[in-house]
Amino acid sequence: MSRRVRLWLVAVGGGTLAVLLVAACLDLPAFGGARHPYGDRAVREALARHTANTVASVNFDQRAFDTLGEMTILFAAVLGCVVLLRQTRDEHRARPEPEPVALPVRRYALVVLPVALLTGLYVVAHGQLSPGGGFQGGVVAATSLHLLYLGADYRALERIRPVGLYEVGDALAVSAYLVTGIAGLIGGTAFLANTLLPYGTFNTLSSGGTVPLLNAAIGMEVACAVVVLLARFLDQAVEIEEEGK
Repeated sequence: MSRRVRLWLVAVGGGTLAVLLVAACLDLPAFGGARHPYGDRAVREALARHTANTVASVNFDQRAFDTLGEMTILFAAVLGCVVLLRQTRDEHRARPEPEPVALPVRRYALVVLPVALLTGLYVVAHGQLSPGGGFQGGVVAATSLHLLYLGADYRALERIRPVGLYEVGDALAVSAYLVTGIAGLIGGTAFLANTLLPYGTFNTLSSGGTVPLLNAAIGMEVACAVVVLLARFLDQAVEIEEEGK
């Protein structure tokens, strides 16, 4: 295909997309109107399934299949980074030497670490009740562990971060999400349908049916994935060196 033909294809495709986008924007309802059909339906369905956080209901109930796609993208991205950043034949591992850390930084990191970790776990556990959830809480929990890198040294971080276990945890979390969806099929309903468990008492930890289960699976997957991802980048920055250096 010549360069001219490729440019024409881009121009036609981009022009068509621009026309459709403008037409869609012109047909949008007025800003601040009283009619919110999608929002009203989402809130109604969330309340019907005893899920206090409508966003969690949308993510793990009303469009749980879409969330599976988002989780798969993260899983594939981390897997790609693990493959790309693996140690090659012309590289070796050099034991990192402890770097001096200012005392205020050390104290701050060691004090904040357990607080940040508990905050991340709390956000995951209460995802169906309040703002937050597995995605947000998983990132907070994973990054909190790396405060030990600031408060102590890299070897201390390695002791609480066995990468192999986090890789297994990542795979198990993805599997748990899929198994929950398949259980719905076995039960005679749809994939990832929120029909396996009772909806429980509204605004309690056990409410929402399968929403807490899927939210916890996402929290575990995100936390493990972020730990593995940061571990590979830190390996490149701290331990892995080219031969001859």
